[in-house]
Amino acid sequence: MPTYEYKREDGSTFEIKQSINDDALEKCPDTGQKVKRVISGGGGVVYKGEGWYVTDYKDNDRKEKAKAEKKADKKEDKTEKKSGDSTTKKTKSEPTQT
Repeated sequence: MPTYEYKREDGSTFEIKQSINDDALEKCPDTGQKVKRVISGGGGVVYKGEGWYVTDYKDNDRKEKAKAEKKADKKEDKTEKKSGDSTTKKTKSEPTQT
């Protein structure tokens, strides 16, 4: 149930829990003074736990997959270079004397 804030004729305020469907109060239940409902800022948003981040969107999965693919491509390139370096070098053969 939401909490509503009311202001009495004398300027003092009080809060009361009411159903959304209930009509606004016209008189204070304690003093009988005329009251008006005050528009308040509300409780705001409360974040509990570890929170959320800008990266918490569906686009993040695509970025993570792209990073993983790049890493895999780099690893393949490194292994190809290593295996390519181990090939035997051809040298010029000198003519044999007889």
